[in-house]
Amino acid sequence: MISVLDYLPAKRKQTSSGWISFNAPCCVHNGESQDKRQRGGLKVAGDSWSYHCFNCNYTASFLMGRNLSFKAKRLLQWLGVPQDDIERINLESLRYRSIEGIASERRQITQRLMNIQFEERDLPDFAEILTPEKSLWHKDLWSYIKKRCLPEDYPYMFQQHEHIARHGIVVPFTHDNTVVGHTTRYIDGRTPKYIQDAQPGYVFGTDLQKDSWQYAIVVEGVFDALCISGLAVLHNEINEGQSRLIRSLEKEIIVVPDQDEAGLKLIDSALEYGYSVSVPPWPADIKDVNDAVCRYGKLTTLLSIFENRVSGKIKIEMARKKLKAKVK
Repeated sequence: MISVLDYLPAKRKQTSSGWISFNAPCCVHNGESQDKRQRGGLKVAGDSWSYHCFNCNYTASFLMGRNLSFKAKRLLQWLGVPQDDIERINLESLRYRSIEGIASERRQITQRLMNIQFEERDLPDFAEILTPEKSLWHKDLWSYIKKRCLPEDYPYMFQQHEHIARHGIVVPFTHDNTVVGHTTRYIDGRTPKYIQDAQPGYVFGTDLQKDSWQYAIVVEGVFDALCISGLAVLHNEINEGQSRLIRSLEKEIIVVPDQDEAGLKLIDSALEYGYSVSVPPWPADIKDVNDAVCRYGKLTTLLSIFENRVSGKIKIEMARKKLKAKVK
C-alpha cells in the first residue's frame, strides 16, 4: 500500500498525541498565503488518515476500504503524489473492503435513511493543535488535560492570538471524521466555563465507537465521554434527533447519569427511549464518570458501570429512586 507519509515534506514534527505537523500545501489554493508555520496536521492510523489545516481550515480524510474523496485526492495532488499512485491507492482501498468497512458503510446508509446529517463547520479562529511544548498557556492547558485524566491522543486545540481574551481547550466535534462543531472549555475560573457550537441532534463520540463493540455508553459531558470512549449528549436530556443517531449505531445502550439532581432527567430520557441505565454506588464526592476515572481508572470505572447496569421500567425506576435519595 502506498503511504501518504512518503510524500510529506522532510521538515515536519510529530506531537505526543500522534499529529504530524508540516507546512500546509493547501493554503495557496484556498486564497491564503503560503504556510511557513507548519499549520498542516496529519494523523495516521494504519493506512487511514485525517488531515486538517489550521490556517485555511481545509480538511480531508481517507478510510481504508472507502473511495478516495474529492478533497482527499486534491490534497494528495498538492503533496505531489503522482496521479497513477492516487489511482492505485483507490483501487487497493476498494479491494480491501473489510467487514469493518462494510459495517461502517451500512451504518452511514442507515443514518442517511434516518435523515441524520450534519453540515461541515469551521473551528474557531486562530485555533492550533495543542501540544505540551509551545508556551506557558499551552503547558497549563496540557496539564489540565492530564489532571482530568483525558486521553492524550485526541486532537485537542487551543486559541492563541493577541485578541483572544480567554484561553481554553477546544475539543472538535466530529461526525464520520468531519468537523461539525466544537466546544471550548475555559480554565480561568470565570463564567461561562464552556462555549459550544453543536448542531441539533448531534451526539459527541460516534467516531470513537468501534463496530466490534456490543455496547455504547451514553453520558452527559464531553470529558466524561472522552475518558471512556463513550457518547455525550451534551446536556441532561436526550432529544429525538439524538435518539435516532444513537439507534443508528446498532448497539446496546447504557445511560450513565451524573450523580446529581440533573442526572435524574437523563434517567427519564433513558426510560422514554428504552435504554438500560447504570448508577454505580460511587462515593458522594464522585459526581460523574470523569471523576470516577480519575479516582479508580478507566477499566475499574467501566466494570462498575457494567456491573450496575439495569434494564426494564421497574428496575430503572428503583435506580432513579436511589439516586434521588442520594442527591437530596
